[in-house]
Amino acid sequence: MCADTPDYKDTLNLPETDFLMRAGLPKREPDWLARWETIGIYDRLREKGAGREPFILHDGPPYANGHLHIGHALNKTIKDMIVRSHQMMGHDARYVPGWDCHGLPIEWKIEEQYRKKGKNKDDVNIVDFRQECRKFAEGWVDVQRAEFQRLGITGNWADPYLTMDYHAERVIAEEFMKFLMNGTLYQGSKPVMWSPVEQTALAEAEVEYHDKESFTVWVKFKVVDTGDATLDSAHVVIWTTTPWTMPSNKAVVWGEGISYGLYEVIGRPEDCWASIGERYILADNLAGDVLGRARLDETMYRRLCDVSGDDLRKIKLKHPLAGAQGAGGEWDDLRDFRAAEFVTDTEGTGFVHCAPSHGMEEFELYRDLGMLEQVITYNVMDDGSFRKDLPFFGGTYILNRKGGEGDANTAVINKLVEVGGLLARGKIKHSYPHSWRSKAPIIYRNTPQWFASVDRAVGDGQDDMGKSIRERALNSIDQLVKWTPQTGRNRLYSMIEARPDWVLSRQRAWGVPLTCFTRVGKLPTDEGFLLRDPKVNARIAEAFEAEGADCWYAEGAKERFLGSDYSADEWEQVFDVLDVWFDSGSTHAFVLRDREDGAADGIADVYMEGTDQHRGWFHSSLLQACGTLGRAPYRNVVTHGFTLDEKGMKMSKSLGNTIVPEEIIKQYGADILRLWVAQTDYTADQRIGPEILKGVADSYRRLRNTMRYMLGALAHFKEEERVAPSDMPELERYILHRLAELDGQVRAGYRAFDFQGVFSAVFTFCTVELSAFYFDIRKDTLYCDGDSLRARAARTVMDLLFERLTTWLAPVLVFTMEDVWLSRFPESDGSVHLTDMPETPTAWIDEALAAKWGHVRRARRVVNAALEVQRAEKVIGASLEAAPVVYVQDAEMLAALKSVPFEDVCITSAVSLSDAAITDQAFRLPEIEGIGVVFEKAEGAKCERCWKILPDVGTHKHAGTCGRCSEALG
Repeated sequence: MCADTPDYKDTLNLPETDFLMRAGLPKREPDWLARWETIGIYDRLREKGAGREPFILHDGPPYANGHLHIGHALNKTIKDMIVRSHQMMGHDARYVPGWDCHGLPIEWKIEEQYRKKGKNKDDVNIVDFRQECRKFAEGWVDVQRAEFQRLGITGNWADPYLTMDYHAERVIAEEFMKFLMNGTLYQGSKPVMWSPVEQTALAEAEVEYHDKESFTVWVKFKVVDTGDATLDSAHVVIWTTTPWTMPSNKAVVWGEGISYGLYEVIGRPEDCWASIGERYILADNLAGDVLGRARLDETMYRRLCDVSGDDLRKIKLKHPLAGAQGAGGEWDDLRDFRAAEFVTDTEGTGFVHCAPSHGMEEFELYRDLGMLEQVITYNVMDDGSFRKDLPFFGGTYILNRKGGEGDANTAVINKLVEVGGLLARGKIKHSYPHSWRSKAPIIYRNTPQWFASVDRAVGDGQDDMGKSIRERALNSIDQLVKWTPQTGRNRLYSMIEARPDWVLSRQRAWGVPLTCFTRVGKLPTDEGFLLRDPKVNARIAEAFEAEGADCWYAEGAKERFLGSDYSADEWEQVFDVLDVWFDSGSTHAFVLRDREDGAADGIADVYMEGTDQHRGWFHSSLLQACGTLGRAPYRNVVTHGFTLDEKGMKMSKSLGNTIVPEEIIKQYGADILRLWVAQTDYTADQRIGPEILKGVADSYRRLRNTMRYMLGALAHFKEEERVAPSDMPELERYILHRLAELDGQVRAGYRAFDFQGVFSAVFTFCTVELSAFYFDIRKDTLYCDGDSLRARAARTVMDLLFERLTTWLAPVLVFTMEDVWLSRFPESDGSVHLTDMPETPTAWIDEALAAKWGHVRRARRVVNAALEVQRAEKVIGASLEAAPVVYVQDAEMLAALKSVPFEDVCITSAVSLSDAAITDQAFRLPEIEGIGVVFEKAEGAKCERCWKILPDVGTHKHAGTCGRCSEALG
């Protein structure tokens, strides 16, 4: 600048904003939370939503027993994005958070506290014990509520639902009593998954699979009474990985169509349990492996003959412990021996030992044969020990008290060795079911339990979806529910298709009891075994509403509920508690149906949980509702995957790779965590870690820059300077076209729960089309123009952008968009979250204009790339020093470039356009054919105000300016 040239800096319309570049989210986010509480934002949202179409996301209740983990944060954030986006798209989107409060984990915690104090749970009054469980759950509800709110989750936090609320306990009991009344409830005795450590039955959803090392044994059953001397001298060999089930063996089964042979031992090594001359019947495909396990090589045995199905049908078998001294005749009965469809020759021996008390396939086989009374045993107690009077094994444990290997397997194996019943033994590592709470292995154990039949006709007349629970569930899955992703449908359908009856009962104290009575002296199969009386049910429900489920355990409860209609001596009160999945599966009734902020028809628009809930909450809610409503309680089911570390490993404390939401919030702020959720494909497993979070934070900074620039440009925007779209320059109308396109994409994405798609589209628009294109081009106009149409149109577009971007992004970046909103409207007592996404006129769509500007943008890319080469070689410092010659072969593109101020688009001082042949020295981009750029320096002097290099600089009223700047200065 010459000494006598004025400083024009103060004459520029530079951006002005107090919006900070450094977000400071960890410190500032709590202030916005406090503000939302002060202005009562959730209540104001409900006022705003009055009369709108409701949209109800029903919250799957987390368990109230610990701090939040990253899975909780992912889950609740997705839910929040669903609720907020639908509210801002014109719905009344209510959200009632809830908690699962009953169940074993809380009961265990109280028991642990008792043990530390030297107290025994069984010595404590059950109501007092339940009150301590309730108090424990209340404490964790308060902790988790604060942690969820810190994530920016909106909802009715002042009045959430709790499964332990009195009304909830009443409704859970009522829903159970509907099963009692509609004929689907029954008491049965069958093998169920049983946790000896927790001493209760478990549901499928409470079981997970881990590797476990198990004993494996090959056991000999002596063949007798066939009338065939060859066979009577033989043994049938079975293989099992549960030696402890041998005392409960009642049968052996074989497979039709399997090739069997008779094998004789003709030699043996020293260390071997096989004897020379012993004969074994084995499946031919497995014989070599079995005999090898017995340490017999191929020279030590021979195959004598085939053993046909007719031969097998002659056979009777003796248990290996039959006649053992001291057995008291426990195993002297001959074992049943028959064909069964589930036997294969792919592993084992080709024969399967059957203990129907400990295996479902065997149980179902003998149930269908009508022989259960002959084969069911009750050898295993609640704690996993053998009954005290069981010969040899009484009092031994299958598992120890911590879930490790007990002494029962060893005792059984040693006894089999002693009586000569063992051919071989070993160990195997395999996937085995464990309790997801105690992490201890489980067993299958026959025990009386209460079941809901999934195949009996439900006697309620609601048959639109089918007569049984299974039929209704399968038809609901296919006819009433939309699945995101679609694979969720397949997973749940196959589970429902194959599932057994629902085990409803648990042998615990903290839960809603099975509110029913059984007739003394009657069997479960007898008519009148269950008391079905609406008056009794009503008395129970009224008491639960007033006093909670504790009243079931109060002194005189049986007499109170039976009333004068029945003699208390003739009825037994059931004290098992309901499976907690029945509790959570019933939530649709006391949340969606009963609350004012629920759903008018009792059906949720969406359930959203992790993929494990196909066997959990999605599953139990479907079964429960199909038994009481006759259909699924949801219209949409959205599923997210699991969260892994950066290497794709499952998080665990032992690996030291856990990521805790609290730590992320302290370092980055909750909005960064929310942005990570939005950027990930939540339908699959997601990864998170320090490097990933750094990338998320970088995306956040780029987006924040875009919003900051808009705020600065809009600092002095007034409504009277607004320009109608029809009067705007082409560039502004093109941006409006893109806004209209994006509006449809954003709304469709939010309705499809595709947050990754929404954010990706908006982020790309902000960084590529706004920051790197539109804003870059219009900086000159906004800074240097006076009150020009172009400048007013640009600010009008900025205002329209602001309205849309803040509301489109508000469901994701709840704190940042509030910051942006309040930075522009600091005196407002409102919030961006009280603002709907504005309707975008379809008239903004202009495909012809978009096609034209597609040509312009492609040509600009080539010019920018050519100038970048010159800048890298230090030929120029800024693009305004250039006046390139652009050769364009396509006539349509050339016409487009000539019709716009292309030098402004390229941010150069001048541009020459030519349809001549592209010279050899021209710069080209391989991916954009037909355009070449030859660099030329701009001619003239540099305008001291706008920095363009133009021939007319210095010839106007104001010294050192171009014509445009001189005019702007007046």
